[in-house]
Amino acid sequence: MITVPLSALEVAMVQTGTRAADTLRDTAAFARRIEDLGYLRLWYAEHHHSPAIGAFPPVVLTAHAAALTSSIRLGSGGVLAPNHAPIMLAEQFGTLTALHEGRIDLGIGRGPGTFDESTARALRRGAGPTTDDEYRDDVSSTLRHLVDEVALGPLPEPWLLASSTAGAALAGELGLPIAFAHHIRPDNTLAALSQYRGCFSPSRWCARPRVLICVETVCAETEKEASWLAGPMDVVKAGLLKGRGDIPFPTPTEAAAHSFTAEEAQALAGFRAHQAHGAPETVARHLTDLVDLTGADELMLVTPVYALADRLRSYELVRQHVTMPTAP
Repeated sequence: MITVPLSALEVAMVQTGTRAADTLRDTAAFARRIEDLGYLRLWYAEHHHSPAIGAFPPVVLTAHAAALTSSIRLGSGGVLAPNHAPIMLAEQFGTLTALHEGRIDLGIGRGPGTFDESTARALRRGAGPTTDDEYRDDVSSTLRHLVDEVALGPLPEPWLLASSTAGAALAGELGLPIAFAHHIRPDNTLAALSQYRGCFSPSRWCARPRVLICVETVCAETEKEASWLAGPMDVVKAGLLKGRGDIPFPTPTEAAAHSFTAEEAQALAGFRAHQAHGAPETVARHLTDLVDLTGADELMLVTPVYALADRLRSYELVRQHVTMPTAP
């Protein structure tokens, strides 16, 4: 039995043969159904200049979903601090919180959100990659502006996204809850959480270490079907292994015809071993084991499959086979 709440991450995959407008329509339907299923929160990730993932600002998707739902928590998972002025992040998410009190999260991350260097520089108005000190200053400034300059009443709940021990250390030092990207860097999870808990300093934002783990979850009626549904994202990941972020999100049929090198197949198999793919009983066991291994306070499921119906069915099957509390 899962003893922690479950949440969802929406990465807004743009399917081959569809338009960005179709993806946006799907995100609206997804938000409504995820709320109906009883998931605690729904976050949106920031990406840029990718044929596979829509360049939809998390603050805009959060606002749209908040207007369509009534109880689920919503926010960024994450908005990337180096791409935005701290005061603007504070104002945007402060305004959302004033409009939807008690429902807005501000998840802050560091990455550029793109594999294209020219796009990264455009986002940062010509600046190069942010340094550790600059990132710390960006996060601290955003938190300060939330308190000092956004006089709109209740504040959003801030989280720090991390995929490394350095990010985990910053979350601990600032006293923020951590959302760890196990779906991206599973090999770093245990070391990063140890670092986070070891250096955690209580703050106005968080009295004790609080851990959310994001895990890639593809659940279907059978193991074979789950593998079929996971195929398109495997193709995208194989491209990322080569440093290519320009791979479109194929159909499952196209993915099934894709040839992987031996090295790619080995890397993908190693990654899947840390995630939750398979039939409902298999997925429930993987999720339970992950909570036991990490001591997570919450799991966030990301399900990058091709069709909206299959993606929603995955979340439905998890809820049918997992009993969880309704609050953290």
